[in-house]
Amino acid sequence: MDHRITIFGVSLLVAFLVCSEAPFVKMTNFFCESYNKSWVLIHYCRLKAYSRNKTSLHINATFIEPANNIFVHMKLMKKASGYKPFLVDYNFDACEFMRRRNQPVAKIIWNLIKDVSTVNHTCPYVGLQMVSDFHRIEVPVSLPTGEYLLLIDWIFDGKPQFATNVYFTFVEDLFPKRPPHG
Repeated sequence: MDHRITIFGVSLLVAFLVCSEAPFVKMTNFFCESYNKSWVLIHYCRLKAYSRNKTSLHINATFIEPANNIFVHMKLMKKASGYKPFLVDYNFDACEFMRRRNQPVAKIIWNLIKDVSTVNHTCPYVGLQMVSDFHRIEVPVSLPTGEYLLLIDWIFDGKPQFATNVYFTFVEDLFPKRPPHG
């Protein structure tokens, strides 16, 4: 193979990657609810706006009783005349995941929050648990442009204990609009 063709192909790929815009993700709302305040007490959960394009998520909760048997139910919804199920409806054992990191969907979420949370150890979880100043979102999978809702139910010992719902907008602009010639 001619090395000039290889160099041209690599140059074209680099030019495409440099000139194309990265996906834009912005959290638009965040909601938490404790179903059992004798086990999980949520002190605050909120988004803080830094600019038009940047918000950060903060959650602070206390687990009053030790949580040893934690399952997570995640569901991704896409807005289309209301929120409709989209792509992900997933359950996993959170304690097992923290020991082995063997669930690919859970690993996507974990990689997003691991550096900004206190949830970085294995079960049991007890006392203060928090995610602070979470704003850097890099989604490793391509999603269609739109508004989404990530519903997460946290189930301890077979009973739902609390929920966290994250609303976000995803815009993937593979071909940026160019100004009209005139």
